[in-house]
Amino acid sequence: MSLLKRLQSQNSEQVNPAQCIREVAANRFQELVQKIHREVIKEIGSDNFNPPKEGEVRSRELEVDTRKMVELMLEKELEFYTRNDKEEIIMQVEDEVFGFGPITPLLRDETISEIMVNGPKQVYIERRGKLEASKVVFRDNNHLYTIIERIISPLGRRIDESMPMVDARLPDGSRVNAIIPPLALNGCVLTIRKFSSQLLKVEDLVKNNTLTLSMARFLEACVRGRLNIIVSGGTGAGKTSTLNIISSFIPHDERIVTIEDSAELDLHQDHVISLETRPANIDNRGEISIRDLVRNSLRMRPDRLVVGEVRGGEALDMLQAMNTGHDGSLTTGHSNSPRDMISRLETMVLMAGIDLPIRAIREQICSAIDIIVQQSRLQDGTRKITHITEVLGMEGDIITLQNVFIFDKTGINEQGKVQGKHRATGLNPKCMEQLASMGISLPGDFFSP
Repeated sequence: MSLLKRLQSQNSEQVNPAQCIREVAANRFQELVQKIHREVIKEIGSDNFNPPKEGEVRSRELEVDTRKMVELMLEKELEFYTRNDKEEIIMQVEDEVFGFGPITPLLRDETISEIMVNGPKQVYIERRGKLEASKVVFRDNNHLYTIIERIISPLGRRIDESMPMVDARLPDGSRVNAIIPPLALNGCVLTIRKFSSQLLKVEDLVKNNTLTLSMARFLEACVRGRLNIIVSGGTGAGKTSTLNIISSFIPHDERIVTIEDSAELDLHQDHVISLETRPANIDNRGEISIRDLVRNSLRMRPDRLVVGEVRGGEALDMLQAMNTGHDGSLTTGHSNSPRDMISRLETMVLMAGIDLPIRAIREQICSAIDIIVQQSRLQDGTRKITHITEVLGMEGDIITLQNVFIFDKTGINEQGKVQGKHRATGLNPKCMEQLASMGISLPGDFFSP
C-alpha cells in the first residue's frame, strides 16, 4: 500500500504520518546506493573490501579514496539533490562497502541491545529492554543473505542449504545467529545480541537496581572465598554480563581459563586463557565442543574455570572439575528459578550419555555448586537478580536450598514500571564458615532482613 493510501485509509488514526515519511526517506535511495556500490566494487575490486579478520585494521587510505569516488559519482549524476541528501547517500554506500549494510546505524546505536531481522522487510530492535519496530529494510532476501555472509566469512564459518544455521560474532564481540531458507520460511533471519562498548561494573548494577550493595559484597566474598557459583536465568536476562562482572572479583594472581561458544567475556586479570568452540567443517569433521574444551582445560593447570554456559553433557565435566580441586569455578545456565536450575543440571548430566543413578547425580551437584544467582528480565524490561540462593546439602533424596537474598515484587506503577525491593532473608549462610576459614568476614548484622 502506498504512503498516500495509508494516510487516507479508514484506519489512518492508527498510522503515524511522521513514521511513514521517515520510512520513505530512509529507503528512497536504495536503488541509487546499489548502483553506486556496484560501480565502486567494479572500480577498486571486491578483494579490497573483504571484511578484515580479527585483529586487523582496514587501511584508512582505502576509505578516503572510496569516499572521494562516491562524491565524484554524485556530482555527475545528482546535482539537483541537497547536500544533506548527498551525505546520506555517501553514508549508506559506506555502510554497504565497509559495514553491514542497512543495520550498520543500529549497530552504532549504544541504546540498542538486540537487533532482530525477520526477513528483508521487517527489522525489530530491543531498546532498554523493550521491543520496537525499526524503519530499516533490506532491498531483498539476496541483499540480507550477502550481509550475513559478510559477517561470518572472516570467522571461517559458512551458511548454505547444507548448513542453514550458524552462530558467529562481530569484531566487537556481539553475538550473531543466522538461519536461512528452507528452514526459515520468512526469508533469511538474523539476530544480533550487541556487545556493549562500555563494560558494566558492579557499581553499574547497583546503580541500575539490579542488585544491592550488600548483595554485591556477598558475591565478592563468595568469589574470593573460592565458592562455585552458577548464574541462572532466561534468555536475555543478562547472565553473561553478570558472569563477567562477578569474574572481575577473581584475584589477579590466579590463572583463569574461560570457555565459551562465542567469546564474550572480557576479564582484566593478568593471567587469562580464552578458549572458544569450533563448529564442524564442510565435511562435518573437526568440531570442538564445550565439553572437549572443559576436559582439555583440566590439563592446563587452571586456578579457576569460567564456562560461558552449560547446556548439555559438559555439565558433568564441569561438576567433576568443581569436585576435584577446581574450587571457585563460575558458569551460567538457563532456568526460571534456582530450583529449576538444579533440575536442569540433572537433565544435562544425563545428556552426557553416562548411566548414573539420580541420587549420585544429585550428590555431585550438591557437593559442586555452592551458590546460585538467579537473574530475570521483568515485564518493564529491567533486569534484576531475584535470588541469591545457597545449596545446603541433601535431605534424603532432595537437594535443600536456602535463599540468602531475594527480590520482593510489590506491583506495577502507572508508568508500567515494576515496583519492589531487594532484601536479605535473615538466614545466615552456611558458607560463612568456609569464608571465615579463608580470612573473609562480613558484619554480624549483614544478613538481617
